[in-house]
Amino acid sequence: MSSILVSEYLPEEHLDRLRARHEVVYDPDLCTDRPRLLAEVADVDAIFTRNRTRIDKELIGVATHLRVVGRLGVGLDNIDLAGCEAAGIRVIPAHGANAVSVAEYVIGAMFVLVRGVYGMTPSMLAGEWPRQGHAFGRELMGQTLGLIGFGSIARHVASRATGLGMVIIAHDPFLPEDDPAWAPVRRVEFDDLLAISDVVSLHVPLDSGTIDLIGEKALAGMKPTAILINTSRGGTVDEPALAAALRRGALGGAALDVYATEPLGPEAASVFAGTPNLLLTPHVAGNAREAVDRVATMIVEAVLAELETTP
Repeated sequence: MSSILVSEYLPEEHLDRLRARHEVVYDPDLCTDRPRLLAEVADVDAIFTRNRTRIDKELIGVATHLRVVGRLGVGLDNIDLAGCEAAGIRVIPAHGANAVSVAEYVIGAMFVLVRGVYGMTPSMLAGEWPRQGHAFGRELMGQTLGLIGFGSIARHVASRATGLGMVIIAHDPFLPEDDPAWAPVRRVEFDDLLAISDVVSLHVPLDSGTIDLIGEKALAGMKPTAILINTSRGGTVDEPALAAALRRGALGGAALDVYATEPLGPEAASVFAGTPNLLLTPHVAGNAREAVDRVATMIVEAVLAELETTP
């Protein structure tokens, strides 16, 4: 029997599967209590995390029995992969399990921001009839969607946007030009994508090459009516620069589900005060009920297999 630590949320039915075969310590808020996390992880064989538990050099150093990290998601910027490899710790992410959920979020955000009519409820409830003017937003059909990064999630977005009649372009310097994945979309350079797109959606990891990827220069290269959507990783967008662009009308709108600081908190959130046509959500794009279950099922099964097939 092995010892398992679950430091962030895991549905009860999946916890029961773990408890039936191993000792489990579960505290979904443990990721916020670093001293206690380090104490709890010292003797465990496996740990389940989401994106708030830092698996860094310090933790790896005290987790002398740790054999496997089950990442309940796909982003790995909170995990020291090289340190884990050196310590013989296997890291298992949930690749593909929440791709549909994130893709549907992107499509939904496009509808909300491009059409611009879904925030009228307060006015309607106040007895107003805010129907001034002759046009309310734009249709998505015929608009150009630019995907930065063309992995699994971006391809799900592309297939759905194609069904809406959008023109799809993409940029991914790590995907070979002859890869068959390019077949349904047009491959373009980064600056060209920014200049052409009516909607730009980010699908990149956070690394030295993507920090503030969308900063002042990139924003200046976009259409003033364009929409930016980030469901990838916090830190890939320069948040103050984005807020400033929205306030001065240099960008049509933005939806952010990820942030440089998470949880966002009052201080980090203050940069967005008074920003128009902005949709903020708390890193939940991949958390539709079906996706949460798929992710948990995939990682619980993989971690159990790892614990029970290796010495």
